[in-house]
Amino acid sequence: MQSLPTNYRALVIGSSGAIGSAMVAHLRADPRCGELVGLGRSSTPRLDLEDESTIAAAAAALRASGPWHLVVVATGMLHGPGQMPEKRLAQLRCDDMLRSFAINAVGPAAVLTHFTPLLAREERSLFAVLSAKVGSIGDNRLGGWYSYRAAKAALNMIVKTASIELARTHPRTVLAALHPGTVDSRLSAPFHAAHGKRPASQAAADLLAVLDKLDPAESGSFHAYDGERLPW
Repeated sequence: MQSLPTNYRALVIGSSGAIGSAMVAHLRADPRCGELVGLGRSSTPRLDLEDESTIAAAAAALRASGPWHLVVVATGMLHGPGQMPEKRLAQLRCDDMLRSFAINAVGPAAVLTHFTPLLAREERSLFAVLSAKVGSIGDNRLGGWYSYRAAKAALNMIVKTASIELARTHPRTVLAALHPGTVDSRLSAPFHAAHGKRPASQAAADLLAVLDKLDPAESGSFHAYDGERLPW
């Protein structure tokens, strides 16, 4: 991460997932990274996106180690036990939609609430959340996937709104929503042929490269892994 200060401090939330663990590996290999912490349900401190108290406690535990220059929320939920993306409106179940929102939008919003105060103010800092191109309202041409699309669209709005506030207190910070593409992971396993998936290591490298190049004037933007700016 050439745009960050030497010995920058990095946090990866969702570090046990395919993209999160790949990001940890890339950052660990970066000689300019001075400190790296991965957080998740099995980490110490523990962080569970469905339990705000763990998010607040993790942020409090890491505050004294800051300021932090890079925070990546590498999480997401497309399907789960007894829950698959809806193909038709008739398949929509409110409980499934609420869980999708909890993990894909509300949880990351809570991370923003508790972790943005830990960001460096006098130096450049970066805060990224994994979104998805299917969360783009302007790009929706196929329909379906109601819960996931709506939750990621909500996440995009949270990112855009938070970037406006953050610019007042952290003018050198970039907040961005990133689309990783179709990655070989548990999230994409039921939906795409093997040849259509990109390795998580490549996705992580691409996303970090895109983030590294963003200017503070682009804070609050939505980008794909190849740098393309995506419509809201």
